[in-house]
Amino acid sequence: MSTLTVAVDPPYDVEIAPGALELVAAKLKDRKRVAVVSQATIADTYSARLLASIESETNARVGLFLMGDGETSKSMTTVEDLCRRFADWGLLRGDAIVALGGGVVGDTAGFAAAVYHRGVAIVQVPTTLLAMVDAAIGGKTAVNLAEGKNLVGAFHQPVAVVVDTSTLETLGQREFLSGLGEVAKYALLTDVVADPTGLTALLRLRSSAVLDRDPDVLTEVVACCVAIKAEVVAADPFEQTGRRATLNLGHTFAHALETVGGYDLTHGEAVAIGLVFAGALAGACGRVGSDVVDRYQALPHALGLPTQVPDGESGDPEQLLAVMRRDKKAAGGLSFVLPGQNGIERVDDPSDEALRYAFASVGIGI
Repeated sequence: MSTLTVAVDPPYDVEIAPGALELVAAKLKDRKRVAVVSQATIADTYSARLLASIESETNARVGLFLMGDGETSKSMTTVEDLCRRFADWGLLRGDAIVALGGGVVGDTAGFAAAVYHRGVAIVQVPTTLLAMVDAAIGGKTAVNLAEGKNLVGAFHQPVAVVVDTSTLETLGQREFLSGLGEVAKYALLTDVVADPTGLTALLRLRSSAVLDRDPDVLTEVVACCVAIKAEVVAADPFEQTGRRATLNLGHTFAHALETVGGYDLTHGEAVAIGLVFAGALAGACGRVGSDVVDRYQALPHALGLPTQVPDGESGDPEQLLAVMRRDKKAAGGLSFVLPGQNGIERVDDPSDEALRYAFASVGIGI
């Protein structure tokens, strides 16, 4: 088992291992009530085992609260519904919530935990690769509006994160590949040339094992990504210095794609395309050479991820630009995080020519 600490105040551990679901109960010893939030498909597979473990190892009363599937369920309506059911069930401030599922569950339950009774403890138990490497760690919780993704949220750190990598065995292929979109982001984020974390080399040398879901290799991949995110989150827990914003590499364009496309793309698919866009934009801005631009395209492709916008020739760049201007990083214009000689940095209002090149790189004419 790998145990990594997120050194915020107070710190918490991320425990990663096959079969780690059995460790959740130990995080809830002093709670009188535990509300487990999940979705029907995930709950059918894992909730009985989890609830039985909590009930047998603690004195807590345990309840299962289901929410809908998909990004459209990541909404204020769902948060209100959960909170009203929590209140009816008797959940109090000193109790706890467990988020059992992927990023949609983690983000929504996390935001509900942040606002219910002005803050209830939450344990994140991610069951998708994307949530394991990214969404469950760092305390950023949010729901979507029609105007954009993750526009309403709060910082609410979990008290623990428990990553059971054996849950990846039952994950659908598209959802598994979606998680690899965030994995690619972490590899590119930590300098694909110097590769100080070893993640890029691992993905290059063991790509077949990754795609075959070798449990040992996946545990190593997850641990590498968690270590990277934990270090960034500890350095900038509330996104005040700009360091944490670097985790949004590829995400400005990705979130716009998701919003405009009605979430037809998974988040990881959109991030993969967003990485290609970011690399091309950085190249067009003169921040990096063609070798880096090529790597931003090659790594997602090697992991079986899309690098072009589906039906991009019919895409509306002005609509995408309008959504990107509403991105949380924006300050009245367009803001991106892009690679450069000094690493990943925020870049505001790139030229129209650079934007045209970046759009063309992902199959959209402008």
